[in-house]
Amino acid sequence: MLSSFTKQTSKLFLNNSTTLATSAFIRHASTKMTVRDALNSALAEEMDRDDDVFLIGEEVAQYNGAYKVSRGLLDRFGERSVVDTPITEMGFTGLAVGAALKGLKPIVEFMSFNFSMQALDQVINSAAKTHYMSGGTQPCQIVFRGPNGAAVGVGAQHSQDFTAWYGSVPGMKVLTPYSAEDARGLLKAAIRDPNPVVFLENELLYGESFEVSEEALDPDFTLPYLSKIEREGSDISIVTYTRNTQFALQAAEILDKQYGVAAEVINLRSIRPLDVDAIIKTVKKTNHLITVESTFPSFGVGSEIIAQVMESEAFDYLDAPVQRVTGADVPTPYAKELEDFAFPDPDTIVRAAKEVLSIE
Repeated sequence: MLSSFTKQTSKLFLNNSTTLATSAFIRHASTKMTVRDALNSALAEEMDRDDDVFLIGEEVAQYNGAYKVSRGLLDRFGERSVVDTPITEMGFTGLAVGAALKGLKPIVEFMSFNFSMQALDQVINSAAKTHYMSGGTQPCQIVFRGPNGAAVGVGAQHSQDFTAWYGSVPGMKVLTPYSAEDARGLLKAAIRDPNPVVFLENELLYGESFEVSEEALDPDFTLPYLSKIEREGSDISIVTYTRNTQFALQAAEILDKQYGVAAEVINLRSIRPLDVDAIIKTVKKTNHLITVESTFPSFGVGSEIIAQVMESEAFDYLDAPVQRVTGADVPTPYAKELEDFAFPDPDTIVRAAKEVLSIE
């Protein structure tokens, strides 16, 4: 069922991962946590909290998930709450949407959000629109989650970033966690949200470890759908999300050490709703802005951010045109050398910042 790449990476994750599936583990763990463990613990705690919550998808149960996010959940909660499915995204997504319309609270795992295209009618026409079309009488509480965007060497059909696609749909919330605390707090909030939520994870962040606060370890910890200032700055704002937050922070360090530039890094965390107030505030503070994303350049998240700035009072505070840093306008190459050129990295972000600031 899995590609050879997925099998290899899953085996690696299995060997280097520990079973979470309980909040007790977290209580005795260090203050560092991987994104995978954060997601796993959030799922376990929400399934513990509410018997109507269940997880459904390909290999989420017996195989512990393609990327081991659901490790240990089947053993703890049983087949009623952790449901393996055939390879039919349209089928199991439709089943989950129907369950949500009847009052249950499904979490649908796509092995890759590229595969969610097979279920687009169910996600958009059935889940996102029903509450509006029913005059507010029929809620659909459901979370669609899984890895989104490029990994390494998985080709064009497994690498697309669908953030802007889903972010354009009324009736849908779209969340993009970066750190372990983001993943844990936002996923718990998404599961409790009465609206459909698309929860876009990044495969390459699953094994990354982050510091987490004591507050984040509480079973009732949730995060609002607001951005976070990851690094304070006064000279230029870098607005981004998910894994590009890591690259933006590295770029900010280079800008500081080599050019004396204080860059402010904004981790959006939520695409819909978009934290426009935070974007306006940072532009007023630094007077310069670049956006960073791994989507195609046309009609992307950066385009929307720039439009919001242009249509607000923040425009008058800009001292230079805004610049977008995006993925290349090509299907993702398979060859590593070409793939490396296709997406932003710290050096790309530094070059864009220097151009906006007119630094030679």
